Amino acid sequence: MDYQLSNCAIKSAPDFSNEIIGETGVRVDRCYQCMTCTLGCPVAEAMDYPPNQVMRLIDLGAREVLLGSKTIWMCVSCENCFARCPNEIDTGAVMDYLREEATAAGVKVPEERIQLLHRLFAENIRAFGKVHEATMLMNYKLKSRDFFSDMGLGLKLFLKGKIPLFPAKIAGLDKVKKIFGKTYDKKFGDKS
Repeated sequence: MDYQLSNCAIKSAPDFSNEIIGETGVRVDRCYQCMTCTLGCPVAEAMDYPPNQVMRLIDLGAREVLLGSKTIWMCVSCENCFARCPNEIDTGAVMDYLREEATAAGVKVPEERIQLLHRLFAENIRAFGKVHEATMLMNYKLKSRDFFSDMGLGLKLFLKGKIPLFPAKIAGLDKVKKIFGKTYDKKFGDKS
């Protein structure tokens, strides 16, 4: 059966739903389109497919549409969708899985800076065990060549002490690096 969505032909493929359930443990098949996830999503307006439509596209087997979408990169993993879902569907975990699949498949990201920010975020956690905003933002600004956007906001946050100059030390940094070695480095290559 063929479906039409945003000028993209979609072939029904229930295997995609089963794949996501098997890989993430998230029961995407429980979604009955109440739209609570979308109504609670702070970035739904920036997405090409809001969270409830992601669940529907999974049901329709629209793998290529989702892997090439802006939506999976716009998700900020705030978990509002999961907290509000009457069926406890962890949409954020599904978005994580879709981002991993898109990256592994080499799918071109609609907005390259989004993927750059995600990569630098992960590398920052790998280096420090938690996010050190100043280092991550400096790397992002240098690599994206987007030097002046958000400068006013960044200065305000710095003056309020929200962006510390030096990273805090954490216990167990070696364990964090070991986790990256077993997961991130094997899937996406060593980025050290």
